[in-house]
Amino acid sequence: MTGGWQPLTGPSHRVALDILLDGPLSRAALARRVGLSPGSLTRITKPMLESGLLVEVSGGPSDPRVGRPSQPLDIVADSHHFVGIKLTGDHAVGVLTTLRAAVIAAADRPLPDHSPDTVAATVAALTEDLTAQGPGTGISGLGISLGGHVLNKNEVRSAAYLGWEYVPLGDLMSRHTDVPVVVANDLTALTEAAHWFGAGRGVERFCLLTIGAGIGYGMVAHGRIVDSPESSLGLIGHHPLLPGGPRCDRGHRGCASALLTTDAMVSQVGAALGRQVGYEQCLDLAERGDRAVRKIVDTAGHALGRLVAAAANFTLPDRIVLGGEGVRLVEVAHDALLAGFHADRHPDASDPPIVLLDPDFSEWARGAAVIAIQTFVLGS
Repeated sequence: MTGGWQPLTGPSHRVALDILLDGPLSRAALARRVGLSPGSLTRITKPMLESGLLVEVSGGPSDPRVGRPSQPLDIVADSHHFVGIKLTGDHAVGVLTTLRAAVIAAADRPLPDHSPDTVAATVAALTEDLTAQGPGTGISGLGISLGGHVLNKNEVRSAAYLGWEYVPLGDLMSRHTDVPVVVANDLTALTEAAHWFGAGRGVERFCLLTIGAGIGYGMVAHGRIVDSPESSLGLIGHHPLLPGGPRCDRGHRGCASALLTTDAMVSQVGAALGRQVGYEQCLDLAERGDRAVRKIVDTAGHALGRLVAAAANFTLPDRIVLGGEGVRLVEVAHDALLAGFHADRHPDASDPPIVLLDPDFSEWARGAAVIAIQTFVLGS
């Protein structure tokens, strides 16, 4: 790989981070952002240019009076590469990315079983597969995300889909690789990906809701993710939405988990039809006008609208991002969702923009890569 990022501190770190997130930037704009004189900025950026981390790119005239062309500074995104892997109940889904989280390659492997050693070996093999598709310079970090409670970017306190409790996944990975490894809750990782390089980029305040095997919620305010040791507990999944509705596995009637998860939808449609169908088939049947399925899907869409309204009412976001493998519900039940949303909003309130993420699991894997990028860049 070309020159390193760390150990950058103080103004050097701020300069590199600003260029990473918002570059290319002219020297004048960069100096204003970080409060440096042109001479100080030149001294700071010179070693980063020499190392290959920064590059000068062509730009327009910086001063129309003299017509002298500017040469904005940008990050060499290919100077470092990262692997991100999302663990589901049966697969490891991975991507190889640049320093700006652009996906270069994607791959997946089935999990033979849920034992921590087997999962770690599978992740290591998938990492090798992805690294081999890169430029041959190796990777600078590996991020792993999963649905569960993660401590200190290393230990999985609990992960129901894998049947894990107190699994030091980061330490286990050190037996397979000498690349720095970070472990994160998948919703936290997806939120950070939207924040740094995705739908929430440049937005002061946004929230992210996901629907799929579970219900997730993440929020960024004042340019920082709102985090807590309880963030990965899936608390919003039990927000009440439909009095007297179906029960979730904890006995709550009409909560988000009972109405919006893919399993809940499949269960309700299966009961109505007398036969089992998959989640995508449920949505297909609703689109084709099956009355029983349409009613179930619209009920879910209305409930999702109420959940989005609750998020908007409490957090006043500039933007709402919806994702997860079940996000197609937003399109199929669009009218019902808007009805549920407006039912719980003040008539004078404006609708925040809503952005949909790709439902593919590679989007979650990209989030894991972003956690590795952040750890590498921020040094924490």
